[in-house]
Amino acid sequence: MPAPLYPTDKEPCIPALFLDGHQEYLGWRELLLRAHEIEDLALPLPPAASAVLRLLIAIVARTTGLDDPEMGVGEWAARRRALLKEPDGFDADAIHGYFEKHTWDLFDPARPFLQDPRLAVQCKDRAGVNKLVFGRPEGNNLAWLSPHTDTDPQPVPSAQALWHLLIHHYYGASGTCSVRAIGDRRLGNATAGPLRSTLSFHPLGRTLYETLLAGLPKPADHWPDATDRCPWEEPELPDPLAPPPAVTWPGRLLTGRSCHALLLIPSADGRQVTDAYVTWATETKLLATDPFLIHHLDTNKPVNERHKPRRADADRALWRDLDALLLAGDETSTVQRPDAFTTLNDLPPDLRARLRVRVHGFDQEGRTNNRTWYTALTPPIWPWTQEHDPDTAERIAECRIAAEDIGTRLDEVSRQAWRTVTTPSTATHRSSRPPKRLPAWTKQARAAYWPRAETVFWRLLEHPDHNARAAFAAEAVAVLQDVTRPAITQHFLTARAVAAAVTELRRPPHPTPRRTS
Repeated sequence: MPAPLYPTDKEPCIPALFLDGHQEYLGWRELLLRAHEIEDLALPLPPAASAVLRLLIAIVARTTGLDDPEMGVGEWAARRRALLKEPDGFDADAIHGYFEKHTWDLFDPARPFLQDPRLAVQCKDRAGVNKLVFGRPEGNNLAWLSPHTDTDPQPVPSAQALWHLLIHHYYGASGTCSVRAIGDRRLGNATAGPLRSTLSFHPLGRTLYETLLAGLPKPADHWPDATDRCPWEEPELPDPLAPPPAVTWPGRLLTGRSCHALLLIPSADGRQVTDAYVTWATETKLLATDPFLIHHLDTNKPVNERHKPRRADADRALWRDLDALLLAGDETSTVQRPDAFTTLNDLPPDLRARLRVRVHGFDQEGRTNNRTWYTALTPPIWPWTQEHDPDTAERIAECRIAAEDIGTRLDEVSRQAWRTVTTPSTATHRSSRPPKRLPAWTKQARAAYWPRAETVFWRLLEHPDHNARAAFAAEAVAVLQDVTRPAITQHFLTARAVAAAVTELRRPPHPTPRRTS
C-alpha cells in the first residue's frame, strides 16, 4: 500500500468565500492563484484564520519580491502599489515555481509540513488526537458537553488537522507536555506560542489579493543581517537544543516563531489524522513585535519586557480598541498601533477608503485553559485615522476613554453599595476587606452597561458637541438603578447606598492629565 499523502498546496483544505458568494475549499497554491477572485477566508476557527493569513503573506512576500531587504521603503511601497493594479492577481509562474521548490505534504516521511518526524523516535508517548484538536476534552478533563473521550478517540479529517496544527504553532499552551528525549536530555515543558491570548488585527481589502498585499509588514533597518527563511524553507530540521536563529523579516517574523513541535499520524488513506505527538520545539522564546497586534509600552520595565500585546477578551467589544488603531501615536504614547497598519497610507486612495479590519481573538489563560475564540469586522475605518481626520480620531479616543472611566467607576460604586448593604455596620473589620468575588450588582451592572455604552458611543460620534462623559454617566446611573431596584423594596439601606453611588457616578473627574488608552 502506498504511503498516505496530503499535499496541502493542492488538497482543498482552506475554505474561501468568493466574490460571487459561493464557498470553496482550496489548497495553498489555488488560494494565491485565485486570490483576486476571493473575497475573504471562510475558516470557522478564527485563530487558524489568523495563522493562515500570516503564512500566505509570507509566501506573497517571497513570490512578489517584496521581501528584498535591500529595497528602500519608498521603492517597496511603489512596488506594492504597482502590484495592486494587476487585474489578474499574482504571477502564476512565480506561485508555481515557489511551491515546486518546497515540501507541502502533511505526511511526507522526511519533511512533513510544519512538523518534526523525529518525534516518532524521541517521544515515548503520543499525545492523542484529542490533544491535537482544540475544544475536545483530553486526559483527565471532564467531557461536559462533548462526545469525545480518550477511551474512544475519533479521527479528524486531514484538512481540519492542518487548522489545529497551525493553532498549536501560534497559540499553543505552555507548561507540561509530552517528554521529548534528545541524547541524554529528557524535557517535557513547553513555552507558550507567540500569539497565545492575543487579539490580531488584519486590514481587509475588497479581495484576498488586496488583503494579503495590504497586510505586508514594511521593511526596516533593525532586522538582523541574516538569511530569512520560513520553516519549510530551512535546509535542515532545527536542533531543539541549540539557540534558534534570530527573528528576521518577513519569513521568520510571520511563520518561524513557534515553540511547539508536532507530528500527525495519518489513517491508511491519508484522509484523516488518528493520533499525534505534541511537545516542545525549543527552550528559547523568540521575542519580536508581531505586526498585527496592538502593543502596550511600559518604559519603566527592562527593554525585553516593555512591549506587551493587548490580550484577547471575549467580554470586550471591538469598538473599545478602535482608537488604538486610529491614533498614529508619538514618543509619549503608551499604546502602539499594529505595525502592519503604519504603511496603509501608502496604499491607493480608493483601496484605503474601503479598508475594513478583520479581528481574530483567542481568549486563553496563559498556560493551559482556552476560554473561547471570536472574530469581528469593522466598517471602513481608515478615513477616520489621525492622519486623515484628526478630529474624528480624537473624538473616538475621547469617547472610548470616557466610557472606560465611567465603566470602572460603575464597578467601584456598585461594589461599594453592595458592601454597604450586605455588611453589618458593626462588622467594620469585614467591610474593609476586598471581596473575593465580584458582587452580584457589579456583575449585572457590567453586563448591562457595555452593550448600552456601545450604542451611546456610536451616537456620540454623530454629535461631536455632546459631552461624552455625561452621556456615559447617564447610562451607568440608569443601569445601576435597574440592577438595584428589586433590593430597594427589600432592604432599607439600599436606597441610601444607591443614592451615594449615583452621586459618585455624576461627580466630575479629577483633573488628572491623561492622553490615550
